[in-house]
Amino acid sequence: MKILIKNIKKLVQVEQDKPKAFVAGADMSKLQIIDNAFLLINNDKIEDFGSMNSLPDLKELDQLKEIDVKGRMVFPSFCDSHTHIVYAGSREVEYIDKIKGLSYEEIAKRGGGILNSVKLLHNTSEDDLYEQSLQRINEIKRQGTGAVEIKSGYGLNIEDELKMLRVIKRLKESTPLTIKASFLGAHAVPDEYKNNQSGYVDSIINEMIPVVASQELADYVDVFCDKGFFTVEETDRILLTGMKYGLRAKIHANELDYSGGIQVGVKYNALSVDHLEYVGDDEISALKNTETMPTVLPGAAFFLGMKYSPVRKMINAGLPIALASDYNPGSSPSGNMKFIMSLGCVNYRMITEEVINATTINTAYAMGVSDKLGSIARGKIANVFITKEIPTIEFIPYSFGSDLIDMVILNGEIQ
Repeated sequence: MKILIKNIKKLVQVEQDKPKAFVAGADMSKLQIIDNAFLLINNDKIEDFGSMNSLPDLKELDQLKEIDVKGRMVFPSFCDSHTHIVYAGSREVEYIDKIKGLSYEEIAKRGGGILNSVKLLHNTSEDDLYEQSLQRINEIKRQGTGAVEIKSGYGLNIEDELKMLRVIKRLKESTPLTIKASFLGAHAVPDEYKNNQSGYVDSIINEMIPVVASQELADYVDVFCDKGFFTVEETDRILLTGMKYGLRAKIHANELDYSGGIQVGVKYNALSVDHLEYVGDDEISALKNTETMPTVLPGAAFFLGMKYSPVRKMINAGLPIALASDYNPGSSPSGNMKFIMSLGCVNYRMITEEVINATTINTAYAMGVSDKLGSIARGKIANVFITKEIPTIEFIPYSFGSDLIDMVILNGEIQ
């Protein structure tokens, strides 16, 4: 079936020519928009678009559904390139600890943090874990997200890591979202390896990665390379093994200190390096002219009260920026990408065009799908959302607490 969306007030993030893989530097402030536009969807793909005065005659088409959206806008669906949506239970007690002044590292040392989620997940059945995660997927779908990367990392042993990855696979197969899976066995060191971190790294390398790869459960391998977690040398070993098994690198880097995670990520041509609260001239120099996407997670910095990544400095240096939610139970319990846009504007001084690019085409690149998603382009997958009546594109991040999405279309189907 074909869907014609007509009288679009603004069709946002269009690419008339050959689509770009991502945008960087000064180009992040540029955005192609067509006023008074149409969008034609054919099955699951974008077939055509343009101004209403160039709309072709479609009267002879059978099974054409017309949607008149006068006064409303159409955006490509958000791509969220960093989440931990598959988890069990919640951690609001730690939220109170944070309010009382405990740091992320202090909570972790008391048995909270990641290891708390590990215990909860271990005691949760795979079916229950799937049902909990499906609710979160449906939530972010309603909020405009059409593609999401989901990490393991709350298992920290082969059985529970595989349980998480199987749940991610089920979500891929049972929902309309485009989903990528990252194996994050190196998220923390489990209690039983507290005094033998190198032994746990050996387990990841010799046991976990080969099994994950043989069962084709992950697209990427990820490591939390930061102060108090995994060293550069350990990260190097894990990424090298992942590469041998066909898993491209992604990195949690420089959230807590200048960890060297960015540099080791670039060394292994990581698809993205994420968090990036601690970025200086050396890190910017390492990232320039590479294929690695710097990805900032505003929700985590906001929730934890951390220092903010120097986004303006990175953009002014010519780098691209992606913004992702880091949806997880401990440090960013929300996958609302519209709110992430607002945080990008308020806390990182990004303009509207920049946050749109950072949550669509650049996050699509950061999860390896910018050839299919992230913009309105002929032949790309028809993942879009239709807003309610709003005055300007700036109103999206400005009205940070309002639900402004009227309709979601994924894979060419109205949700």
